[in-house]
Amino acid sequence: MEFPSKLIEDAVTEVSKLPGIGKKTALRLVLHLLKRDEDQTQTLAQALVAARTKVQYCRKCHNLSDDTLCSICANPRRDGSTICVVEDTRDVLAIENTAQYKGLYHVLGGIISPVEGVGPSDLHIDSLLQRLTQQNEGDEPVKEIILALSPTMEGDTTAFYLQKKLRPFSLRVSTIARGIPIGGDLEYADEITLGRSIVSRIAYE
Repeated sequence: MEFPSKLIEDAVTEVSKLPGIGKKTALRLVLHLLKRDEDQTQTLAQALVAARTKVQYCRKCHNLSDDTLCSICANPRRDGSTICVVEDTRDVLAIENTAQYKGLYHVLGGIISPVEGVGPSDLHIDSLLQRLTQQNEGDEPVKEIILALSPTMEGDTTAFYLQKKLRPFSLRVSTIARGIPIGGDLEYADEITLGRSIVSRIAYE
């Protein structure tokens, strides 16, 4: 692909590194930005830099947050007796969009995948167990853990591992109902199906 400018070529190269964006789409985006007012492009650039440098992980659930404690963990109206375990922040957003769940979350930061070299020690599993054993005075006792992991081989492996780790605790361990298609990713499920899966969750066996 021939470029009229080295600066445009560099911009297209960087944009095309984003997932799901090829060189042609990257070129369209770059040309669109060039047509916009300069202050709008500056605002976009500043927002991206701020997100990269200032967004942090919640010290309690590992969700993305502007502060040390995310807005969900800091919300006193959330049901602290239930923790929904998910793979990453995209799954938190997907479940929140259903408006069917009012409990807390725990973001693992991935799932067990021997093929990709991801083991239990690479995930936020120990901190989940610590949340159950080291609850602060005044915290609502946790009564249920929902394993809301994508129904893939890796997701099932992770759920099975977590179920074994949670056996010593006196709480209910459930998993979302299989309204989610086998082999599918949680983030791509429609809101109605995902909402029903959360509401109709079943005991993990």
